[in-house]
Amino acid sequence: MNLKEMLKLADEIVFAKTGQHLDDLQAAVLRGTLQRETYKEIAKDFNCSESRIREIGSELWQILSEELGEDVNKTNFRSAMERLEVSIYSNVAQEESVQINSVNICGEARHPPKIPNSNPPNQETSNPKQTKTLHQDLSEMPELGDFFDRTPELHTLTTSILQQRCRLITLTGISGIGKTTLAVQLVQQIKHEFEYAVWYTLDEFPTIDKFQSNLIQLFSQSEKEDSSPTNQKRLPLIKYLQNHRCLIVLDDVHNLFCSGELAGKYKPESEEYRSLFKQIEKLSHQSCFLLIGWEQPREVTQVKNQNTSIRTLQLKGLDIAAGREILRDCGLEESDNSETLIHRYQGNPLWLKSVANLIQDLGGGVTELLPNDTILLPEDLKDVLQQQFDRLSELEKQVISLLAKESQPINRAKLLENEIIPASDLPNALQSLSRRCLIEQQANFYTISPVLRQYAIARAV
Repeated sequence: MNLKEMLKLADEIVFAKTGQHLDDLQAAVLRGTLQRETYKEIAKDFNCSESRIREIGSELWQILSEELGEDVNKTNFRSAMERLEVSIYSNVAQEESVQINSVNICGEARHPPKIPNSNPPNQETSNPKQTKTLHQDLSEMPELGDFFDRTPELHTLTTSILQQRCRLITLTGISGIGKTTLAVQLVQQIKHEFEYAVWYTLDEFPTIDKFQSNLIQLFSQSEKEDSSPTNQKRLPLIKYLQNHRCLIVLDDVHNLFCSGELAGKYKPESEEYRSLFKQIEKLSHQSCFLLIGWEQPREVTQVKNQNTSIRTLQLKGLDIAAGREILRDCGLEESDNSETLIHRYQGNPLWLKSVANLIQDLGGGVTELLPNDTILLPEDLKDVLQQQFDRLSELEKQVISLLAKESQPINRAKLLENEIIPASDLPNALQSLSRRCLIEQQANFYTISPVLRQYAIARAV
């Protein structure tokens, strides 16, 4: 959905509520918001006071919130419009399906679909396909904080889950890249397409018994509420996944795997999750598991065929526009070096916030504190990186150490020149580091990001 389409849709919502179309100033506020301008910048462009722009913005967010049934504000306006588009698309697709099945296909212009209000939890949705009550256990799902534009990734995940009906999806990326935030946005956007929506953090479920018990208890209790049977018998977990359309999100999936080993090796007490994930992939059912973490199961990484029910998505950094928005939110003024700073920290939201806060605390500027290729490593950023580096095997640490000494990408032959790493072990180490999102590969050449290089050098001192 482009800017013009979002403004048109917003205008329809405002007109439905007030009987009046957007005036020039209201349209300017929404347009500036979509272009990531601050209220101050919008006011300057329109030659009026910032307080007036804030007042208009507040009125618009209230109208949109009331009509869409969710809290809409300057930060999530774009994503709210995108969620609405998905909802409208879903309804239109159903109408088309009915027409085609009735052999009643025509080229007439369709009337604009009615703008749906979101449904409160545990209520029936307006989706004709969704006839059962939505049950959810999202108590462990974090609140959605600042969400920056991830439209392509949201589209990919939504398509994989709703259209392609994938059963197992992994969302990976280095620490701070925004995996959990993206998943929260996704769940809020599509949860009403399911009978059950569940979010669990796996540091709470090292063994599968408690995890399965919690899920089965949720299914059993809700089925009892829906049908009021007597002597309801509990079924195996896979049976519930076959009988109901479920979205199950497992965050911090790397907690299932051993530290000090190559990526994806299960801890002994977590080994039964391997069988569960294989069941999820192989057996026929109508549910979807979304796994989030620094690593993913080895059996998932082996799947490259897009015809399977498994998908993987490795999250990359934000673009320059989103990076600038983060820096502005942290109080850094726009500068010529902003783009360089964003590239240097790879558009990683957590890394950018960390270094921006340090620059603010020191009272300096980007140019003064980050001359040339300087990399600052705030203590909170070191703590985050240490958690990931502590998971590495000794073999991986050796590869990282060698890569940190090189400013340019190097190939496998160069890595073997040091005679530190056996030739037979190097491919496995490189594969594992790639699965952990700690190295970058271009053809047969490998490198690490400036931030990781600086941290690796600091650790070695």
